[in-house]
Amino acid sequence: MVEKLLKPAEFAEKQLLEAILGSKYRPGEALPAERILATELGVTRPTLRETLQRLSKEGWITIRHGKPTKVNDYLENGGLGILGSLARYGKNLSTDMVSHLLEVRTAMFPNIAQKAVSNSPEKILNYLKKSKTLKDRPDAYAGYDWGLQMLMVKATNNPVFNMILNDFEPLYAVLGEIYFQKKNVRTASLTYYRDLIKALEQTHMDVKSIVEKIMIRAEKIWQVIR
Repeated sequence: MVEKLLKPAEFAEKQLLEAILGSKYRPGEALPAERILATELGVTRPTLRETLQRLSKEGWITIRHGKPTKVNDYLENGGLGILGSLARYGKNLSTDMVSHLLEVRTAMFPNIAQKAVSNSPEKILNYLKKSKTLKDRPDAYAGYDWGLQMLMVKATNNPVFNMILNDFEPLYAVLGEIYFQKKNVRTASLTYYRDLIKALEQTHMDVKSIVEKIMIRAEKIWQVIR
């Protein structure tokens, strides 16, 4: 896949965040002086200032007039803006952070799924039936599974869920292909989709417990993969 050409400010942001996530610049530490940092990143000082202002608004850093810019403890004090950036630069996430994200998904998604099938059972059922012709490739499973999750999120009619998940598509594309590498994982997912189909075709739809079970299983599989 060809990476899109980044604008100078986007390039600077990518370089700087990867340096922070890679622990080159740790929370509590000061960034190099503006002139030095601009040279390190290969951008002009005005571009660097624009980047620093944006990262300051998201909570990554604190700009202190007359003092060095400080890296914040983003895990302790960060919000949705930082979470979105973490997703965009997911290749630098620690395995522990990925586990934390999966744990949050397990806590949140079963309820999302239950509400989604209550609102739009036919639409979700039609999508699930497409799993019968799913190609037996990791990338195909990753794309299909993400599509199912986003369909469920949108079917809740809660835009906040949508905003939380939107930024995670690039991260899931990478992690999903890793997760679905093994044949037994793909087979288990097919069983999961079939179980959802059965639940939707019955009058009582205990989708929540089905989704919770597969999410817990995914957490355990990731522990082995890591």
